[in-house]
Amino acid sequence: MKILVTGGTGYIGSHTAVELLSSGHEVIIVDNLYNSNIHVLDRIEKLSGIKPKFYEVDILDYDKLEEVFKENTFDAVIHFAGLKAVGESCIIPLRYYENNISGSLNLYKLMQKYGVNKIVFSSSATVYGDNYPVPFKEEYGYGDTTNPYGTTKKFNEIILSDLCKADENLSCVLLRYFNPIGSHESGILGEVPNGIPNNLVPYIAKVASGELDHLRVFGDDYDTVDGTGVRDYIHVVDLAKAHVKAIEYCTKFKGADVINVGSGKGYSVLEVLHAYEKACGKTLPYKIYPRRPGDIATCYADVEKAKRVLDFEVERDINKMCEDSYRFTVMNPNGIE
Repeated sequence: MKILVTGGTGYIGSHTAVELLSSGHEVIIVDNLYNSNIHVLDRIEKLSGIKPKFYEVDILDYDKLEEVFKENTFDAVIHFAGLKAVGESCIIPLRYYENNISGSLNLYKLMQKYGVNKIVFSSSATVYGDNYPVPFKEEYGYGDTTNPYGTTKKFNEIILSDLCKADENLSCVLLRYFNPIGSHESGILGEVPNGIPNNLVPYIAKVASGELDHLRVFGDDYDTVDGTGVRDYIHVVDLAKAHVKAIEYCTKFKGADVINVGSGKGYSVLEVLHAYEKACGKTLPYKIYPRRPGDIATCYADVEKAKRVLDFEVERDINKMCEDSYRFTVMNPNGIE
């Protein structure tokens, strides 16, 4: 299939582009390079043997995005483009609502105008909020999201579901991710967050490299194995492979379908830290801080549906996630140049 990948030079998008190309699909990438850079395309080519066609376009720019649709005929879309920092979304919520919703509406309008009726949407487990017991199941529906980022994901899911109800030809897979970490095992493709990382493993990586002097652990009094928060982590390459399965699943049904994508098990903050210590061969300092408002003790996925519907299961454990993350950090001390 010929697939438009929005946000395709980003962390998850770039790994997915590699897997799509390696599976025989044709990839066209749209990205505004806000949280990535143009050199990612060279890395994708090195891993897949193919350099995808690229458009530097912001999805908020309807006219420029339409030029992409005019110049290409797409079979499907995978939609990653969007702002993604939870903490930042609480500080500048209007920017998140404008970018993640208005930009997405531009994309959906153009899909409708140009007859593209298959889409995989990059959603998040944040749509469950903190209302439900673990493991989180797709049938739970929506919880009370705790930040604007999560709310934009929920709104996009509702919009796409409504579009499917209105158009019997539309197929939409809503993939609810848990916590993607790791890097391509080659060490040449990985996550390069702007500024101080919002997520655990990139933060640990900066401690391992000496850029930060310790890891901040928020809370050690939860009802968990060691008192620290437990989350479901999935290797980014496993997640990318799930997108290949999902885009192929789009050809088999009509309507909207929600699918969790995670490992189906939880790891505590300290368990992840110790796995990273094993990968880098040294003890990493950390300090305990008070719990953050809105954080929950435990969060992990029920992954039965992904196994049943997509024939998807993760192949990489927490040790592999940390090994690959550390390899990328060592090989790319200045990021992707």
